[in-house]
Amino acid sequence: MRLAAAALTLLLNTAAWATEIEGIKLADSVRSAAGSNLVLNGAGVRVRLVFNVYVAALYLPAKSSDAEAILRGDQPLRFTMQMLRDLSAEQINSSTTDALRETLTAEERRPLDARMARFNSIFSSMREVKEGTRVTLDYAPAVGTIVSINDEEKDRIPGADFRNALMRVWLGARARDPDLRRALLGMDAK
Repeated sequence: MRLAAAALTLLLNTAAWATEIEGIKLADSVRSAAGSNLVLNGAGVRVRLVFNVYVAALYLPAKSSDAEAILRGDQPLRFTMQMLRDLSAEQINSSTTDALRETLTAEERRPLDARMARFNSIFSSMREVKEGTRVTLDYAPAVGTIVSINDEEKDRIPGADFRNALMRVWLGARARDPDLRRALLGMDAK
């Protein structure tokens, strides 16, 4: 009986984790801010030059490899980044700003300026984001994007347009890291 209980416990504990990347365990499903279940769509490592920067994971209501459908859909999603190295607030903010310049036109960015300033202020208040820090972007249509650091809510930024612009950095046609994009979309990274 004990052996069966131990085997069941091991099975249940193992089944809760979909994958492990760079020592970071990723759950196969999570509960969204909207209260719905989300499944792990894909995950991978953001590489900058030769450095592994963070492990990213994308959770959706149902798996999809169609980036444009994900970006157009006003549905709950969760995007997580677990830092693999220390970064300054300036590095994070300039990287986000540069990525938005590369993926959006000036006309698309203009309505987002005040909300991007709010987003950047979260990291500016930290000064440094240490290795192991988990950043979570949890989008719920009626709420907006809930930005959390290590499970502590920092801000709620309204608008599907904000969520879509931010997610375009990782999922858009001109994503900064094409291999990570493929991994997040559940495709084999090449």
